[in-house]
Amino acid sequence: MISDVYFPRVNGVSTSIQTFRRELATLGHETHLIAPAYPAEYPREPGITRIRSRAVPRDPEDRIMSSKDIRALYASLAAQRYDLVHVQTPFVAHYAGVALAARLGVPCVESYHTFFEEYLFHYVPFLPKPWMQAAARRFSRAQGNSVAALVVPSLAMRDALAAYGVTSRMHVIPTGIRLADFAGGHGRRFRVRFGIAAEQPVMLFVGRVAHEKNIDFLLRAAQRAIAEVPELLLVIAGEGPAEAHLKRLAHKLGIEKSVRFVGYMDRAVELLDCYRAADVLVFASRTETQGLVLLEAMALGLPVISTAVMGTREIVGARRGALVPEDNEEDFAAAMVRLVRDSALRARLAEDARVYAREWHADAMAVKMASFYVGVISANETRRPVRTEPQNATG
Repeated sequence: MISDVYFPRVNGVSTSIQTFRRELATLGHETHLIAPAYPAEYPREPGITRIRSRAVPRDPEDRIMSSKDIRALYASLAAQRYDLVHVQTPFVAHYAGVALAARLGVPCVESYHTFFEEYLFHYVPFLPKPWMQAAARRFSRAQGNSVAALVVPSLAMRDALAAYGVTSRMHVIPTGIRLADFAGGHGRRFRVRFGIAAEQPVMLFVGRVAHEKNIDFLLRAAQRAIAEVPELLLVIAGEGPAEAHLKRLAHKLGIEKSVRFVGYMDRAVELLDCYRAADVLVFASRTETQGLVLLEAMALGLPVISTAVMGTREIVGARRGALVPEDNEEDFAAAMVRLVRDSALRARLAEDARVYAREWHADAMAVKMASFYVGVISANETRRPVRTEPQNATG
């Protein structure tokens, strides 16, 4: 595997890679990840090669890997006799991964994690939005058609790529969740830490605090809900480039005392406490290719209010453990008020959420991924001489 991002950078791509690597290992498959080195300290994991990197302009959270350093690995990687290369991101990793696969004589597959058509223009604001959307469609089509097959996390993403003109085979394999990772947490500890009264109703957003997450929408919906339920508190857990803008918006809307920005939460302890402390998870992103945070909340028995757009539609579309309002602030606010006031409904949704989350267990998704790998490797083997040396399952 090769990716432009991995922990300590916290996002859905990092989580997906880590989840699949762990679950594939339990199935007896080896993986080797090439990812950036970061200036911050982070735990070392086996089977990962960190590449020297530099900061991304206008995006200090991310890194640009050295292509030269990746090329320097070719000889040692060739000696390992990998069966395929799995690219996880479309920047340096894509071009390096395609080149590496060609050098190793193995197929290259790619995961399409991010809906770039509704993402890039937030980070290049000096160019017209339609230009950036068209550019995103063009490079997605070119990259998608340059690999043997694509992994997409949702039917919505598959359909979008097909509309772009991507003709490579696409396989829908969502990232599952490791239920054992979502069994703890102490809500009271979180509330005490942040001075939140035990009886105060809490709506929670978890995710990157970025423009594409549509948190502006949540603030405006919260303003409407707070007008009816003045004690309501909206907690925003995460960090990112939109935080200053959102704080200004909360002040402008007159709800700054009802919105709490709590920053980054460590996933092992703090985030679980945060989930447990909330009454409802709220989510309105229009750019998600899946929406793992919804499943994490559900696994902990947290009811969800979410719009059903792109990848989130496949999680909340079943209306299990969730209320799914229309994609407008008035309807979303009404759902917030309804769920705060109706404790019996919250309890029913909480139990349904726990049951539903079990259907998204990571081990089942890893079996699908391993089967996908086998199919790609087998198709490639029919087009080249059979190798007699023992092979790893993935690379």
